[in-house]
Parts: sequence; structure tokens; C-alpha cells
Amino acid sequence: MARDQIDMTPLETRDELVAWLEAGCKPPSQFRVGTEHEKFVFTLKDHQPVPYAGHQSIRALLDGMHGLLGWEPIMEGDNIIGMFDVTGGGAISLEPGGQFELSGAPFDNVHQTAAELFAHLAQVREVAKPLGIGFIGLGMTPTWSRADMPVMPKGRYKIMTNYMPKVGTRGLDMMYRTCTVQSNLDFSSEADMVKKLRVSLALQPVATALFANSPFTEGCPNGYLSARSEIWRDTDNNRAGMLPFAFEDGMGFERYVDYALDVPMYFVKRGDSYIDVSGKSFRDFFAGKLDALPGERPTISDWANHLSTIFPEVRLKRYLEMRGADGGPWRRLPALSAYWVGIFYDDDALDACWQMVKDWTAEERQKLRDDVPKLGFKAEIRNRNVLTLAQETLRVSARGLARRKRLDRNGRDETRYLRPLEESIARGITPAEELLEKYHGEWGGSVDHIYDEYMY
Repeated sequence: MARDQIDMTPLETRDELVAWLEAGCKPPSQFRVGTEHEKFVFTLKDHQPVPYAGHQSIRALLDGMHGLLGWEPIMEGDNIIGMFDVTGGGAISLEPGGQFELSGAPFDNVHQTAAELFAHLAQVREVAKPLGIGFIGLGMTPTWSRADMPVMPKGRYKIMTNYMPKVGTRGLDMMYRTCTVQSNLDFSSEADMVKKLRVSLALQPVATALFANSPFTEGCPNGYLSARSEIWRDTDNNRAGMLPFAFEDGMGFERYVDYALDVPMYFVKRGDSYIDVSGKSFRDFFAGKLDALPGERPTISDWANHLSTIFPEVRLKRYLEMRGADGGPWRRLPALSAYWVGIFYDDDALDACWQMVKDWTAEERQKLRDDVPKLGFKAEIRNRNVLTLAQETLRVSARGLARRKRLDRNGRDETRYLRPLEESIARGITPAEELLEKYHGEWGGSVDHIYDEYMY
């Protein structure tokens, strides 16, 4: 999750909210890609979750990372809850159940975001090994119950934990037991934003299938390939989903602002404290009608923080966030960014994908999104299965990456990062089905082997 923003300029008009989003437009020469990834932290000895405090703890891990990197710590009271690179690089933050997140810096190309990821994994291993701690990338905790999960000392999570059970049945699982990898990408204009938002919303279920990696819950197969994606179907439907309005005429920054104004809020941050305003809309706040802050008007920071608590399949901020993928092994993390960079940052590729999806109806898109967590590549839309769509979009992405000609020092372009996805498609099975094969085969019905085999 994003670091809380600090800009206390009071907002006067809705136009300022629109302008804040619009300020994200960049010329294509300045397009960047950022990769965010979360991972579960476990004890090497007995594969248990790691608490916040103590000798073998998340805090010890953060203190060690701080010593190693020298990044600026992010404190909440006396607790270190993350750190950021003051030179404009990445940040490290904690998800509610101690999932350890790298919010990567924006880079020119996939080679750079991949190098950042690999450096980060090497750094956390260096700090974690003496502590007897390991990391694994999966969409959902494979063996731990919700009661097993530690709770991180962050004010915003306390508010969310109280609110989630009021609006859905799976919100606490989402917070405490899931991990994702996200890719953040730019747009050049309002029209470019709209086209990219539509293409990526329509194709998000394809990405979900390509990265489906959460077939186990509490030590057993759970009946899904992406249990993480299924959990989102009943987390909080006022702030999640496929944004059908994005495909309607008149879509643009203003329409997204109107949507966001009505999404219920979680909190308002003042100084170091989080004020619980859960369930109230930003529109109420804008009108000075929050009981907790009578007569007070929101600031730019409040708006930025609110936008970071909206969880659709693709999220608009001053860039677009691809939110459909399960966390996974290290080779798959840059693959997500490569897939979307190839589609987004080449006009022919973006247009080819738009031609594929432009006639789909809201109902068809929704059904695809609902079917993929269980069916993966076998889900269908218009008599075509997701495996075929994955093949086609991957080919389009590879051509887009090849045309970009961003070469590494060995003269290789960015298409090499698509290899893990091409391997899945060649076998016709998702990563989750690969895990299930092992569970039913060499693992002899025990999920516990996953920690040793899939540890970063």
C-alpha cells in the first residue's frame, strides 16, 4: 500500500480533484514502469508467520534493512513501519499481516525494474538469514489460518480491520492473508488514460490467469487457482471491481473523480493520528459534513490517501495500477511489468488489444472476471478461452517490447522477461495448476514443501 501523502493544501472545488489526476499526464518520452511486490515472511525452522516485535520479527527485519540501506525510516509512534529512499527511489512498507512490500521506483525500462527487484531480494535475504527468516511469493498464505496472522501496528489497518466485516465476508482475508504483484504505468493524455484503462480492465482477468498462484488454504486445495482474486469478489464491492462506467461515453478524469467521491472513506490522517471516518463519503467531507471533523475541508493529502484506499481491478491515480495478479516466484515478478509495458507503450500493440476487447459487454467482462479465479485458462468469453487470449496478448506484448528496443548491456531486449508466461502457455496450465500437480504428486499431499521449494 502507498505511503501516506503529505500536502495540506485545502481543496476548494471539484476541479482541483480532477486537475490533481490530470497532472499525471506525461509525454511518452517520460513514460516509466514501477513494480510493487508483496511477500509472506516466515520462520525457516517451522514455517510460521513472523510477529512484529521480538528477536525474530518484522521489526528486526526493518531495523536490519534500515542499517543496510540507510533509507529514511517511516515511523508510527515508536514503531518503524517502513522506509523510503530519499533520492526518489523505492519504499518498503508493511501490509496488515506483516507481508513485506517493495514499492519500486519508476524506471525507464523493464531491465531496470527487474534489477531493482533482484537487488531487493538479495538485500532482504542478507538481513533475514541470520534472523532465521525466509520469504515466499504466493497469492495467499498456503497453510496459515486468519487467527495465525500477526497484526502490524498501523493506525489505518486498525480502522480497516474494524470496517471490513461490515461490507463483505472476505476483507480480513484480503488484508491479512494475500499477496500481490502490481505494475504501475503512465498515460500521455485523458484519451490515452481512458484507452489504457479500458484495455487493462478488460484484460485483467487474463493477467489473473497468467499469474494465478493461490490454490491452497490452510494446507489443502481450496478449489480455486487464484483464491486471492476470488477473495476480492466479496471484500468491499463499493470500492472493488471492474468499473463498468469506465466503458461508457464521457469517461475521463471527471467521471473517475465522481466515482471516487462516492466511495466510502476509511480514515482522515491528521499529524500522526488516524481519524476513523469509515463509511462516510469524500463528498460528505468536501461539504464539511464529517461528524469527526465538523466544518473541516479536505486537503490534497486527504484526496491522495483516499484514492489509495479504492481497490478496483485497475486503479487510477496519477498513473494506472494493474491489480489483478497473485504474488509469485522471482522470475514472474518482472514478467507482469513486461506484459503491460509491451501492450501500453506501443501504439500498435495497445490498438491491437483494444480491437480484441472493444465489443465485449459489461456483463461479459464481469462473467470473465468471476470465472477466472476458479477456471483460469479454461474460462471463456465469446467462445474463446483465456488461454487463447493469453497467447494472443502475449504475442502482441512481445512485438511491442521488441519495437521499443530497450536493450540491456548484453544487447537483449525486454521480451526475455515474458519467458515464464510463455512457458505457462506452452504447457497450457497456470502456476497454480503446477503447484497442484506437485501437491498430488511428489509432495504426497503436503503443502509444507512449498516453503523450501518456492522460497525467494
